[in-house]
Amino acid sequence: MKAGVLFSGGKDSSLAALMLSRDYEVELNTFVFRGETPIRAIENAARALELPLRKRLFSAGLLETVVDMMTSNGYPNDAINLVHRNAITSLARENYDVIGDGTRMNDRVPMLSLPEVQSLEARYECTYVRPLLGFGKAAVDELVARHFNVEYGETGHIENGDYELEIRAAFNAQGIDPYTVFPPGHQQSLVTGRKE
Repeated sequence: MKAGVLFSGGKDSSLAALMLSRDYEVELNTFVFRGETPIRAIENAARALELPLRKRLFSAGLLETVVDMMTSNGYPNDAINLVHRNAITSLARENYDVIGDGTRMNDRVPMLSLPEVQSLEARYECTYVRPLLGFGKAAVDELVARHFNVEYGETGHIENGDYELEIRAAFNAQGIDPYTVFPPGHQQSLVTGRKE
């Protein structure tokens, strides 16, 4: 069975992909808002996992919708959930048997609700799995330390496939300080290698 896994190149999506690769034929999927957005670091992370990677493009206009949403709300949560929902739905339309991501037990965003998951599975006749949903941050970090070499840095300063990178750039392009919406000091990760 083929599994399409959302992949940022970070520790959570990498660990989820590794776990799912034991039972499924995993294909990693990184979404960008603009086709010209480079994903070299993410490609390197996929090579470290020895799994195929597909670069996918969000539908036109989604970035503008997200920026408007965040600006009017004053916080990112609803917009990030919208982006995540779009990515998951897009993978479901690709006829993967299984759709997966790296959301954890403690995550509030992005997170699909149970009714959203049930609707997705019924509409697209797929299975949506979140292998880290039963794991807290400490448990994930312990497993990550066993399997990966990881680089950490503040969002916007590390080249991973987190949705926020392009959204922050869109804020800057409009002359809006992203820190009016995003909290400062939020740390991201990027897998740089696999441990033997």
